[in-house]
Amino acid sequence: MFSSRSKRSAPAAPPAKPKSNSREWANSLLFAVVVATFIRWSAVEAYVIPSESMEHSLLVGDYLFVSKLHYGPITPQTPLQIPLTHQTLPGLGWQSYSALIQLPTYRFPGFSSVQRNDVVVFHVPHEQQRPADLRTHLIKRCVAVAGDTLEIRQGQVFLNGRPGAVGGQPQTTYFMSVANPNDEVRQALHDQQVVDYSQPDGIPAAVTNPETGKVGYFLSCPASVAAYFRQQPYVQALTVAGGVLPANTLFPDAADFHVSEALSAMPRGWQLDSYGPLPVPKKGQTIKLTPANAAVYYKIIAQYEHNQGITWQKGIIYQHGQPLAQYTIKQNYYFMMGDNRHNSEDSRFWGFVPEDHIVGKAVFVWLSLDPYADFLHKVRWNRLFQPVS
Repeated sequence: MFSSRSKRSAPAAPPAKPKSNSREWANSLLFAVVVATFIRWSAVEAYVIPSESMEHSLLVGDYLFVSKLHYGPITPQTPLQIPLTHQTLPGLGWQSYSALIQLPTYRFPGFSSVQRNDVVVFHVPHEQQRPADLRTHLIKRCVAVAGDTLEIRQGQVFLNGRPGAVGGQPQTTYFMSVANPNDEVRQALHDQQVVDYSQPDGIPAAVTNPETGKVGYFLSCPASVAAYFRQQPYVQALTVAGGVLPANTLFPDAADFHVSEALSAMPRGWQLDSYGPLPVPKKGQTIKLTPANAAVYYKIIAQYEHNQGITWQKGIIYQHGQPLAQYTIKQNYYFMMGDNRHNSEDSRFWGFVPEDHIVGKAVFVWLSLDPYADFLHKVRWNRLFQPVS
């Protein structure tokens, strides 16, 4: 027989206090920031062209969308700082602590690999004082991929002994001598979109060529524009200018550009328009190291592939005090050049770009602003949403 007992019901929990409008806004903002950060890391990022190294293919003032999905996003190479407080580690009180966590470098699968003539954004290789993903971003055209042998003859790119397909609109620097530098010539320079970003109005100024004593204009332009000016009656001569640099300026004669004074034991004397042949390293390739080629691979072994105990002594690579006789490449490398061939600091100066420095592929221009135009003509409407080729 069961006895009947009255039961007291537990007091009802107080209703949850509704979130304030400011809290709702803060949560929405935090969510938006997290989503935008994830998209920026994994999918697409916006960049602006700050210099003329890719003229005439990309113009100063072009705003680009760069796809990270093409080659695959890469895990952050900067150590993550994780805050630790009394909430995560009881007993620490209200003091703040943090821990650094370094994720392994891993590239997620992408749509494709880097192809010849792709316009690529990457981390500048020679800023060794910072992790790769905190370095300056550069944008150049990939002219040779891992396994290629590159050569430049009279400004023409050759790959594996054959003329390479030319992407974009490569420019060369010329000196155009004229009998009378006047408004007609300046108007023609403007109409042909010849730009000098060092001038207040963006149009090249008339100067005297120090080599010849003739009056005229230095201009960087595609071959088609050069051909146009050669046909004009006011042009006396138009010749290639620039491209000749002091000894030990270019890679690999300068084996460690902007980092150390390491120089090749066997200088080649290459120039901007006469360069190579140079093999582009490929993952898994085993190299026999000699004084003749050590400068080509020094940065790879000492910096990009994080080997220990590497030193450079009189043109030879040493590891832990012993000469290194051979080395197996751990990742693919690429050779990048600007389309403005005489006005671009690129792989001809600092060497190969490692695969783990690649950020993404430039896909299209979403906005373009002319730095020299007035307000009504500031936007280059004909460049909006143009694909990058």
